[in-house]
Amino acid sequence: MSFLLPELGFEYADLEPHIDARTMEIHHSKHHNGYTNNLNNALENVALTEQPIEEILRNLDMNNAALRNNAGGYYNHCLFWEILNPKDKKDLDGDLESAINSSFGSFENFKEGFSKAAATRFGSGWAWLCVKDGKLEICSSANQDNPIMPSIGCGGKPIMGIDVWEHAYYLNYQNRRADYITAFFDVVNWRVVSEKFKNA
Repeated sequence: MSFLLPELGFEYADLEPHIDARTMEIHHSKHHNGYTNNLNNALENVALTEQPIEEILRNLDMNNAALRNNAGGYYNHCLFWEILNPKDKKDLDGDLESAINSSFGSFENFKEGFSKAAATRFGSGWAWLCVKDGKLEICSSANQDNPIMPSIGCGGKPIMGIDVWEHAYYLNYQNRRADYITAFFDVVNWRVVSEKFKNA
């Protein structure tokens, strides 16, 4: 089984002014495409080839750097594109809103905590909203690691993530990661995040 670069449900320019078209084009067609090709290459001689990506991540040998980096990069970006949508963002549904309020006190508290996790992730990485033991948690991971992988200190089923590698924002925001994080909330598709919460 070969993994394929997913098509986006929107045009590269559709997230402007929050995320610019050139960044989206490079991010999707170069970076994510690179992770996809390198993942398929890394799987050529590995027994995990026929497994879904989440099973590959769950059973990962963390010392296999090529598979760790590229399987993570592939999965993380697939989720990232899914939860971005410029036209059909919708509001939080009742179940997710209740879970956020229960776990964090309010949506504003959640947003502040998630933004802090993204802003304080040193170097490259991701911040996540995860479902763990039926509750919501915020955490972050380095590089292309994610909460599905074993023993990264950040567990659960991710339902939302933000890419804080510089390739995700540098053309437009340069060193202003905080501004990019703020803009991210303007293009989150809460309908998809809510569906992922229900399925988790």
